[in-house]
Amino acid sequence: MLKEIIQLPVEDKIFYSVLVFSWTVYLWEAYLAFRQRRIYRSIMHVPAELGKIMDSETFEKSRLYQLDKSNFGFWSGLYSETEGTLILLLGGIPFLWKMSGNVTARFGLGPEYEISQSLVFLMLATLFSALTGLPWSLYNTFVIEEKHGFNQQTLGFFLKDALKKFAVTQCILLPVTSLLLYIIKIGGDYFFIYAWLFTLIVSLVLVTIYADYIAPLFDKFTPLPNGELKTDIESMAKSISFPLTKIYVVEGSKRSSHSNAYFYGFFKNKRIVLFDTLLENYSPLNKSSDGESATEQKEETEASGEESKLKPKNKKQGCSNSEVLAVLGHELGHWKLGHTVKNIVISQMNSFLCFFLFAALIGRKELFLAFGFHDSQPTLIGLMIIFQFIFSPYNELLSFCLTVLSRRFEFQADAFARSLGRASELYSALIKLNKDNLGFPVADWLFSMWHYSHPPLLERLRSLTGPKQD
Repeated sequence: MLKEIIQLPVEDKIFYSVLVFSWTVYLWEAYLAFRQRRIYRSIMHVPAELGKIMDSETFEKSRLYQLDKSNFGFWSGLYSETEGTLILLLGGIPFLWKMSGNVTARFGLGPEYEISQSLVFLMLATLFSALTGLPWSLYNTFVIEEKHGFNQQTLGFFLKDALKKFAVTQCILLPVTSLLLYIIKIGGDYFFIYAWLFTLIVSLVLVTIYADYIAPLFDKFTPLPNGELKTDIESMAKSISFPLTKIYVVEGSKRSSHSNAYFYGFFKNKRIVLFDTLLENYSPLNKSSDGESATEQKEETEASGEESKLKPKNKKQGCSNSEVLAVLGHELGHWKLGHTVKNIVISQMNSFLCFFLFAALIGRKELFLAFGFHDSQPTLIGLMIIFQFIFSPYNELLSFCLTVLSRRFEFQADAFARSLGRASELYSALIKLNKDNLGFPVADWLFSMWHYSHPPLLERLRSLTGPKQD
């Protein structure tokens, strides 16, 4: 058996190595998920150390929610892995490339118009991915999220949103890809430097314009009204020299009752975005328990032409103003401690390394032969093969390292909020957010080590109440 494997052509060794590694990663992920599901099934009552921060009703709701999500993740993951394997075994990639060539040929464009064929290939591939992923997305939204009280969307809103996302993705992806392929074609021996610089510029531009021009296509952004909260946020930003220019509230409640907050922008032009579901006194999900407010909200929704369904919460959702300030103290800690810049630097170093290695490997014909390309070596296919398949072991290792680093950054940001005198407010905010999002507070150590970009709730709470660390 071993002798037969050794005697296989290089392209076959590459192909089967990719398949074996892909299934190895899948089985590892499935094993970790199994360990975590065992936690969900075995821990039926609130552990003693959690008794003061979580009631038995919320604990049971979060347990059932996470168990449903984990079961869904098992089946969707199995489908995804099987689909990917069948695409490789049945020659789906060269078939789609040939189909793309047939489409461009109808417009009088021959094989020499590789970039045009690449764009058709990309559009067909993303369309296939969107269509095969749609049933899973529908089930996740209208069965799991609906069952546990998070979904706020109607089917019409969901489908319109999906079409809009696909259209916006194509409007960005196709021009960027065509320019990248052109740069690689004309860049000469040092094309990898120009390609890296181009992707750096594109990523910075997208980060800059996302919240101002792209996100508003999907959600309504309004300035935070003048008042105590806005004044306190501006004062806190000023106290740490954060160059805040605007504060927005995003209407996240029309699609989900999950909550979030983030900041964006470069240099002296920073903005803060708060989800309305994060704000106790702002969330329509709280107001909808009141008849008059529900009517006002319905009229406002109808006037905007949006379809959504606001379902009242039995318990008030969101954080008080002081808790919102503590959450923002944590988020601004990421900026003050340089986490944002560090993540950008790591990302760009990785991007440069990948393009450098791509330049060294793109000329290897056996890579293309391994995936069914015997007569041509399209640049886009080379990018896909090398970045998605050949780099997959490196990508897994890097992902784990970044997860570990992220947890460290989260502890540091918590400590920064504590240094602002916001420890008790952050403590209560973390508990509220965990309850609102039905986070399960007990995790298998191996599952959390591999997956959690944020430390488990109990570890964060202990850190906030323990001795200060440098």
